[in-house]
Amino acid sequence: MAASRRRGRLTAVAAAVATVALTAGLTTGCDAVDKALDCVQTADAIADSVTDLQQAVENAANDPSQTEDSLDSIDKSLRKIGDKTDNADVNKAVDDVTKAVGNVRTAIKNGDQTPDVSPVTDAAGELTKVCTS
Repeated sequence: MAASRRRGRLTAVAAAVATVALTAGLTTGCDAVDKALDCVQTADAIADSVTDLQQAVENAANDPSQTEDSLDSIDKSLRKIGDKTDNADVNKAVDDVTKAVGNVRTAIKNGDQTPDVSPVTDAAGELTKVCTS
C-alpha cells in the first residue's frame, strides 16, 4: 500500500515537474526550470520525510530517536529549498512547515510521545502545491 502511494505521488510529481519545466522553459529560460525542479524535488523529499515522521511517531515507543531524525531531515530539506528561491509563496510555505516542525519539537520536549503531526503534513502538502503550481 505504501509503495503504491509513493509510486502515485512520484507519478504526480513527475507530471508536475514536466508541466512546470515546459511552462517555465517557454517563458523564462533554463534558470527558472532549474529552480522549479529544485522546488519540486525538495518538496518531494520533504513529503518523504513527513511520511517517515508519521511512522516514527507511531513507533516512538520502540525508537524515540526516529522522530528526531525525521524532524532533522525535514529541517535540512527546508533550508535547501529556502536557500534556492525568492518566491514569496514558496517562502511562506517553507515558513509554515518550519513552524509546524517547531511545534512538534516543542510537544516532544514537553513530554508528548505521540505529538499531532497533521499540521506538518498539511503544511508540507501546501508546499508541494505551491511548488507545482
